[in-house]
Formats: sequence, structure tokens, C-alpha cells
Amino acid sequence: MSRIGVFICHCGENIGRTVDCARVAEAARDFPGVVYAVDYRYTCSEPGQAQIRDAIKAHKLTGVVVGACSPRMHEKTFRSTCAAAGLNPYLCEIANLREQCSWVHTDRAVATEKAIELVRATVARVMRNSPLLPIRVPMTKRALVIGGGIAGIQCALDIAEGGLDVILVERAPSIGGHMAQLSETFPTLDCSQCILTPRMVEAASHPRIRLETYSEVEQVDGYVGNFTVTIRRKARSVDWTKCNGCGTCWQKCPQKKIPSQFDESLGMRTAIGVMFPQAVPNKPVIDRAFCTKFRTGKCGVCAKVCPTGAIDYEQQDELITENVGAVVVATGFNVLGKEALTAYAGGDHPDVITALQFERLASASGPTGGEIRRPSDGREPRTVVFVQCAGSRDPAAGRAYCSKICCMYTAKHAMLYRHKVHGGRAIVLCMDVRTPGKGYDEFFRRAAEVDGVAYIRSRAARIYSEDGALIVQAADTLNGGERLDIKADMVVLATAAVPQSDVRQMAQKLGIGYDADGWLSEAHPKLRPVETNTAGIFLAGACQGPRDIPESVAQASAAAAKVLGLLSRNELQRDPIVARVHRAPPPVYSTCIGCFTCAAACPYKAIEREEIRDRRGNLIKVVARVNSGLCQGCGTCVSLCRSKSIELDGFTDEQMVAALAELAST
Repeated sequence: MSRIGVFICHCGENIGRTVDCARVAEAARDFPGVVYAVDYRYTCSEPGQAQIRDAIKAHKLTGVVVGACSPRMHEKTFRSTCAAAGLNPYLCEIANLREQCSWVHTDRAVATEKAIELVRATVARVMRNSPLLPIRVPMTKRALVIGGGIAGIQCALDIAEGGLDVILVERAPSIGGHMAQLSETFPTLDCSQCILTPRMVEAASHPRIRLETYSEVEQVDGYVGNFTVTIRRKARSVDWTKCNGCGTCWQKCPQKKIPSQFDESLGMRTAIGVMFPQAVPNKPVIDRAFCTKFRTGKCGVCAKVCPTGAIDYEQQDELITENVGAVVVATGFNVLGKEALTAYAGGDHPDVITALQFERLASASGPTGGEIRRPSDGREPRTVVFVQCAGSRDPAAGRAYCSKICCMYTAKHAMLYRHKVHGGRAIVLCMDVRTPGKGYDEFFRRAAEVDGVAYIRSRAARIYSEDGALIVQAADTLNGGERLDIKADMVVLATAAVPQSDVRQMAQKLGIGYDADGWLSEAHPKLRPVETNTAGIFLAGACQGPRDIPESVAQASAAAAKVLGLLSRNELQRDPIVARVHRAPPPVYSTCIGCFTCAAACPYKAIEREEIRDRRGNLIKVVARVNSGLCQGCGTCVSLCRSKSIELDGFTDEQMVAALAELAST
């Protein structure tokens, strides 16, 4: 005999303004199986939870229905409350009276009637609930961090300091990411390398961190606490165990006119070498696409001059397999190339450069030694126009989002230009200025008021070349839309921050979500900002969206804290809301027909093949089996199963039909 308790929450005025909560509670008292019903202003508060605990004990409740906000918000809260009173937590269900009722209705009478029906259906479900036990999963106490930028470095260091081993995978030959390319950082104008390099060295020398640079994650299998990761260690053509980083090979390399990716093609590099002078590890790799030895079979100078015999032309890619308990994705972002902005001098003018290229010009380790020089002729530009929102906040270009960091780094660039080119004119064209950070607005005002940077509220419509100069066409929107034709020696585009080009493939390998723009998706923007919907996989830094350095570091430390909390136990307890394939005694064994449509559709790769054999080992049947460690309870397999052999615990066919029957009966 069911003894259900119903608790209706006003949620302040979120529900109570539109729904007559007292009437809903009164109606619930007459539902079959309900022995207690009450309404309360804040059921999620401590007094509200105490009311639930007391009612469970006083009325010997066998199930609880809470009419409140979304289960995503407080289901865990109310289930923990029931568990504290001795009731199986999975005998508690939430009727969503906020998002599904009060927030979508304005008529109080209609909303109240709908709330009553939602509660009636949920009561019918709870009457058919079964007690469930948490799933226990053993843990591998080691973590993988994908991406060696500042977020990945910080996350790896925090996890390692917490006492766990970490594998840090970076696709480039050196860790450091985009921060290594920067000249100074806002709002303090600290030297970027001075901040970053000690962290890079610390990560490389930490006894609990293993660097896997010039490597990529090839495949991820398994589930929370027990991931199996395949890493492709790309052929470096240099045996790093022998190399001492002396630099003789790249000093003697005859191929010296290769555009440097690190310098954004403003400087040149050799076919063998390190990414930048402070690279970690400071060991070279051979770029086989440009190396004469690999292209023609001739040369081999580096092998001849290497004092340790570290050059290995026969080296091949190597696949290594590692077991980890948690994964942190810190793959970062990229910047939109100017070639995508054809309205700006065709997207290929040498003196129309991106902000990241300007960083390399301003850097002491850059191609000009920190002097601001025009790429076309090496002259010092006397007038520089900085164009903000180049590709951002532009729905027509497919990027309606704000890139967040552009306003601040443009102010920094204009200040650096004014400091380095005395008497030079710095003009910023901006839609508006966004400075939402500590000391950020003061930094912007310093640029405008102290350093004499001219800000014009406008958006560059067109840039073209005329008589050796660049003409920037714009309209001053604060001065009646007056047309401006600004003559400039150089133009710097604050191009959009964009996701990495292969981020979707990475997300699919990991089984995590991404949005329409390609940024990786968190489980909940407020309550679970560094978690994904796949248990055991976390996010850090700008792979989730544009981030500045402090925010990336803070998020990395948050992800590290989540990993340490997850792996602090020998076993993980998970919600048992998972799918289950039908099993029966011989000769049926299972109604599953082995079509494996479920396996093709499962977004979490939780469906496995199971062979049923007799005592002699003869194969009788191949059926599907759900890996409860991987299953996230989405129910996709249930809806697609042709033989109706799969059910979702907590959402069985019996429960759902009973709930629908109650709705249909009114």
C-alpha cells in the first residue's frame, strides 16, 4: 500500500505568483495513495527540508513528490533529505511547477489546474517506483589534461600538488599556448613570458606530471574513473632521450626561410628547431613538410652536426595507451584569420594585421625585437588604426557572440604603440567598450585619458589601399553618422576568438557537447560551470568560450578541485538512473534481438555486445548490454529499441504509462 507525501513549494513568488499552491496541495490529498500534502513558501530551505523529514517519519511515507522548480536545480537536495529520513532517495520525484507551469502561463486558474495534473501524474509514477541502489565504480587515481596552455598548465599543477599523477598532452612541441605569444598582459602590463615561463618549467619538472608534447589524443574509451586513452606521439625525427638542446642542428639547418607559426608568419624559422627560445621542453623537432631530407632525400646536415647522434629520420608515430580516472579538456581557442575579412583590404594586405600579429611585433622575442614596424617595408607606422569586433558580434558572419577579451587587449595594444612610437597616432574604432574585470575600466581610461588614444564609436566598413597608404572608411555614430576616411600606415584587427578547428571531432571522441559556434558545453552554466554532461570529463579555459588569463586560471583550478574531489575516493557512487536490457531464464535469455540500433545511437558509447553461451561454450545469442559506468540515463536507446527490450530505471514503461494515463483521464 503506497503512502505518498506531496510537498508544494511556492518558490518565493516564482511559482506562487501564478499557481495557487494551497489549492494544489488540497487537491493532492484526494489522489490515490497520498496520505499527506502541504504547501510551503521555500521547501528547499532548511525548515522546508525538516518538514519533509518529519513527515516521512510521522506518516511512514513510502514515496515523496515535491512540486517545485526543475529537477536539475534541486532534485539532489530533496533526495538527500529523503535519505536522511531513512527513505530510499530514488522514491522521491520532482513535479516541475516552475519551468513547465508558472513560467509559461499568465492565467492563474489555468496554471493551477495544470499544476494539479502534473502532480497527479508524478504521484502515479512514484507509486510504481522501485528502490534503487547507487552504482559503485572503482577509480583509477590518475588524470589526463588535454592542452598545454596556461589553463592546462595550471590545472595539471593543481592536481599534481593534490597528490595525483597527471598526464599533460599538448599537440605543439612546447607547452605555453597563446599566452607564450603575448608581449604584456592587461591590466598590469606584466611581461607575459615572465609570468608564464616559471609555470612551464615547474610543470615540466614536477615529479607527478608527465608531459606528452607533440602528441594528440587519438581515442577515449571507458567511463568515469576508468577511462582508457590512446595518445598518438607524433614522430619528432629527434630522439629526445639523447638530445641535449644545444641548438647546433637548427643553427646549421640550410632551410631558414620558413614562415614561423609562432610569430604568426611575420618571422622565419628553420626546418628543425624549437618553437621559441623559452620552449618547454627545449628540444627540437623536424618539420617534415619543409625538411629537404624528407622532400628530396638529400641534405642531412642536422644529423652530421649533432654531437649526440639524436637525429632519427626513421622515427615513426607511436601509439601509447594510458588509464586515467578523469579528463580535463583545456584545448583553448584560436583567432580568426584576416583572410576571412575580405572587406578589409581583401584580407591579404601585409599592413592589415591581426591582434596576435601585433603581439609578436611588440614582443622583445618577436621578429622585430619589440619595435613596431610595418610588415610591408619595415618602416615605423605613424598612424595606426585599431578595429575592434572584426568578425565578432556579427550575425551576418555567423559569429553573434562577443569575443570578450578584445576591448582590453586593444587598449593594451594602443598603449604599447604610444609608448614605443612617440608622437604616433593611435585610433580605435569600436562599437562600444566592455571592461568587466577588476581594474579593467581604469586600464581603458588610462589608455584614453593618459596615453592619448583616440576612441571613435564606429565600425570599419571598408579598408582599401590608395597611394601607398591604407584608407579606413567608417561612420562616427556619436556625431550623426558622419563619414570618416582615416588615412593609416597600419591597421590592427581585433579578430574574433574562435574554437579550435577540430574541436567538434575532439568533443565526439570524448562524448561531450558543444554549441552552435563550436564552444564546448558545460553541464550547467551556474551550478556546474566546469563539468560536462559526461561524468568524469571537465572543462578549463577558453575551449568553453572566450576567456582572459585570470578567468582561465581560476577555471583551471576549479576543474582541478573537481578532479581531486572525484578521485579522492577508492570507489565512486553514481546515480542508478541507467538503462537496462531485458534478461530472462533459458530458453529465452533476453527479448533483445541483437540489432544494435541502440549502440549506433548511444551518445555515450555505453552499449556493449554480450555473448550468451551454454555450458560447453557454444554461442547461443548475442545481445546488447548497458555499461552502467558509461550510461548517463538519457533514454535514447529506450526510444529506439525495436523489440522494447530496454527500460530506464526510474522511468520504466509502467511508470510512464501510469503518468500518461492520469493525464489522459482528466
